[in-house]
Amino acid sequence: MDMPHQRTPQKLPVFVFPPNITFYSDDQSTHKRVLTLYNPYEFPVKFKVLSTAPNKYKVGDPEGTIKPKNCIDIVIRHTSLLPVNYNVVDKFRIQMQEHPTKQVIGKRDIEARLLTGTSETAGRGTPDLDSFQQIPDTGDRQQRSYTLSPQSRGIDRETNFVALIAGIICIIGLLLPTEGDRSQLLPEYLTLSVNFKLIFSFVLGMVTIIVLRL
Repeated sequence: MDMPHQRTPQKLPVFVFPPNITFYSDDQSTHKRVLTLYNPYEFPVKFKVLSTAPNKYKVGDPEGTIKPKNCIDIVIRHTSLLPVNYNVVDKFRIQMQEHPTKQVIGKRDIEARLLTGTSETAGRGTPDLDSFQQIPDTGDRQQRSYTLSPQSRGIDRETNFVALIAGIICIIGLLLPTEGDRSQLLPEYLTLSVNFKLIFSFVLGMVTIIVLRL
């Protein structure tokens, strides 16, 4: 008797901004940073924030759920502004999970550094990439959720033209065959993966919003 096949969750790209964060010891306004997590997909996803140095940071809400086509802000505070921590590279791992099974479907690593003053320095410490730990939930809820929408103030004609070209490229990409589909008219290198088509769909949606707001 054959055993039932267990579905393996598909790995998806994780969208986070900014790609890295920097704290400055002499600038109090930089002791708190914001990471924006995006969910451009048609289904909800769960997230979890891990760190190589959880004792140095306070995260408002290290795990939760992002609604379809929404994004949230995660507030991260540096709580160990000591000279021994200057120029050391820590890492945050944004782990996306399937809802509601919590199976990991994607991850993204974000570098974090504490610098003295405002000058860049060369010395860095590199942590063990496998030393990520769970960040404790402090109950300090600093998460803000909102629907995806671009800031389109001051968009000029050049931006409009670029958005139009990007939209056309995305439409062409979405019309190309997907992996697994047979096409006798197009060569194999024009067959795109599902992940690429998801990205094209996300960009096309953003471009559409920009054009409609002009």
